[in-house]
Amino acid sequence: MERDDIIEYSLDAHHSEEHGKKIRTKIWKVTALLTVITAVEVLLGAIIKQGSGAWPFVKWSFIVMTLLKAGYIVMVFMHLGDERKGMRYVILVPYFLFMLYLIFIAVTEALAIGNAWETYGG
Repeated sequence: MERDDIIEYSLDAHHSEEHGKKIRTKIWKVTALLTVITAVEVLLGAIIKQGSGAWPFVKWSFIVMTLLKAGYIVMVFMHLGDERKGMRYVILVPYFLFMLYLIFIAVTEALAIGNAWETYGG
């Protein structure tokens, strides 16, 4: 018995081969960009050790690159890039402000714990 509740979406795709090639090219570009950013993060973490003077730069670069990747993923995979500019700002600006707030809280708490450790524990 054939089920009538399963819809085969691939049969419903009405686009030309040229349009399909554009879609595949976009997917490859997105994959390459996210792979490069991830590789840079991994290399920075592997090469620069935590005790070095460049480590604060590495930490902040991780934060920036992660926010960039998250924003790009939202723009491409959640199709926010296809929306009007105002709609993008309505969604992305609160997101980035919230992320900055969380980073501020994390840094403030880390500094407070570090100061307490120097004062009382170390």
